[in-house]
Amino acid sequence: MAVALAVTGGGGQYNGRMTWFVVLSCMMAAMGGVIFGYDIGISGGVTSMEPFLKKFFPEVYRKMKVDTKISNYCKFDSQLLTSFTSSLYIAGLVATFFASSVTKVFGRKPSILIGGAAFLAGSALGGAAFNVYMLIFGRILLGIGVGFANQSVPLYLSEMAPPRYRGAINNGFQFSIGIGALVANLINFGTEKIEGGWGWRISLAMAGVPASILTLGALFLPETPSSLIQSSSDHDKAKQLLQRVRGTTDVEAELEDLIKASSISKTIKHPFKKIIQRKYRPQLVMAIAIPFFQQVTGINVIAFYATLLFRTIGIGESASLLSSVVTGVIGAGSTFISMLIVDKFGRRALFMVGGIQMLISQILIGGIMATQLGDHGTVSQGYAYLIIILICIYVAGFGWSWGPLGWLVPSEIYQLEIRSAGQSITVAVSFIFTFIVAQTFLSMLCHLKAGIFFFFGGWVIVMTAFVYYLLPETKNVPIEQMENVWKEHWFWAGIVGEEDEKIKIQGV
Repeated sequence: MAVALAVTGGGGQYNGRMTWFVVLSCMMAAMGGVIFGYDIGISGGVTSMEPFLKKFFPEVYRKMKVDTKISNYCKFDSQLLTSFTSSLYIAGLVATFFASSVTKVFGRKPSILIGGAAFLAGSALGGAAFNVYMLIFGRILLGIGVGFANQSVPLYLSEMAPPRYRGAINNGFQFSIGIGALVANLINFGTEKIEGGWGWRISLAMAGVPASILTLGALFLPETPSSLIQSSSDHDKAKQLLQRVRGTTDVEAELEDLIKASSISKTIKHPFKKIIQRKYRPQLVMAIAIPFFQQVTGINVIAFYATLLFRTIGIGESASLLSSVVTGVIGAGSTFISMLIVDKFGRRALFMVGGIQMLISQILIGGIMATQLGDHGTVSQGYAYLIIILICIYVAGFGWSWGPLGWLVPSEIYQLEIRSAGQSITVAVSFIFTFIVAQTFLSMLCHLKAGIFFFFGGWVIVMTAFVYYLLPETKNVPIEQMENVWKEHWFWAGIVGEEDEKIKIQGV
């Protein structure tokens, strides 16, 4: 059975429909986003719970409750506390390079399975932790799970989706991250009220639920046609799967492009050496720049430390967790909107609108905190609510731009021969700068104070200009034909075109 959405041939498109087979497979794979989002939401919430701080980070608890001389901006400045958050990303950074080999040699499905299993083990260890070392080791296992899932799931979604709806399907990954974070915030809001101070254990252990669904579901996932062709010479099997995926028997054009791309990829023994060649310079730049910019939007200020930020401006523990729930709803809702419009308006338009929206809200938040919140005391209730509203506007801007598009664009621009390596670089850069921001944010907040929002706002200006001048539009372009967008771009054509001329001359 197929959904009544046709993908007609011509204009670079292939024949096929958006089938329920694709929808259900992608929904299961996107659980990899849920586990990532759940972890982001949970770690941010439990670090604001007083019983959790008292047990594992007593120095932070003392500064928050007893020390009246310390600045509002410095109450949570603890390298041990930030290590709890950021240890996941170092583990994920290392894991993603192992995931690259697994994804290329064995397929996307095994990487998803490994990611779910590692995350399940980490959630069990975190929920049972009795000291900070056990807690951080659990975070490392979670990081391995996220590293494998983030490397393989975006590729899986891009390869399974019809080109015309690839943006919507792939944005489902970020939507899943938003759903995971929202569920985590709701659970934190509930478990914080449990008497006895052990609610944080439920919050950490419940990560096992989406991890179990992903692990079991991965057993039943089909491999992508691209991966089947890349790892096997049985093209008939790949053709049958492609016919089932596209809901039509007329898949010769797409199959031919997949076989051609696979033949090229099999001649590449060292994809990480290949991707640094001039021919792939645009893809390499995007593989580094886009995940870097995604992290310096300042979203981690909200994602990891929203509740701590709300505590900083004087909002109570329970109200801070409730405010995080509100921002979670806004984030998931805006990402869903992005899924509906990204293939109509394109990537560049959403990047631009989202960037302007984030910049304005950051400037206003920084201005209010600079003028209204001193080192001691709190802001008035009216200004506190205004800051929450502006944070929601900021989260909405990220939710339909750099959030989903930061995963979508890198996953769709690589040729097959460099696809696994390119995605690993994207995930690695994301983890590196997520770690840096997570590890330094509380210290930066202590030193820069309200200026932290102007710092991230400056980066938003840079990244918006980068998109305007250097990122071509990629909507509706089949992945196997994506290299053409660089040859037609005003800047990249000079780089890629020169390389093509050299190849032609050498061939002659």
